[in-house]
Amino acid sequence: MVKKPAPDATRRSEKSRRAIYAAALALVGEVGYPRTTVEGIAARAGVGKQTIYRWWASKADVLLEAFLDLGEQAAQAAGQDTDAVPDTGDLAADLKAVLRATVDELLDPRFETPARALAAEGLVNDQLGRDYVARLLEPQLQLYVARLRSARDAGQVRADVDPRIALELFVSPLAQRWLQRTGPITHAYTDTLVEYALHGIAPR
Repeated sequence: MVKKPAPDATRRSEKSRRAIYAAALALVGEVGYPRTTVEGIAARAGVGKQTIYRWWASKADVLLEAFLDLGEQAAQAAGQDTDAVPDTGDLAADLKAVLRATVDELLDPRFETPARALAAEGLVNDQLGRDYVARLLEPQLQLYVARLRSARDAGQVRADVDPRIALELFVSPLAQRWLQRTGPITHAYTDTLVEYALHGIAPR
């Protein structure tokens, strides 16, 4: 009798992980964050509840990791570099390009629903809020910091500008408008944010 090879545990775990990611994102979109449970995620993914608790401490942890993975997968599919803001030598054009891509992502239901769920839960769940900032927001903000430092070194912005503060001139208004739905978010809107941030609003 021919002996069958043993199952590949690594492959099986990765398959389960992918199923859990998909289940968490789907459930949050269908029933919202409060009604999403670890039991529901496990049932949708076809795994045992203990499989989830072996890898994650809570549904918040599952959703955050699933969301991070979703962003990485989408960026890879689009051929985007997730490790840097483009540096073509034209700061305004580079910032506009990245912010336009951000608008597209924020308006995509695949991203919008889990992003809103994480942002909202992070306001009342201190640990999730810290993880959300540390693992998702701050790494993205540091890409802007690096690009603005490059522009500063090239003499494209003032030498005394603090990049960490400067980036908030265009990133924070977009986040506020999206989170609180105070107005539409469009490419034209973020282009204008960049123009105002780089050139000010005083008469020239």
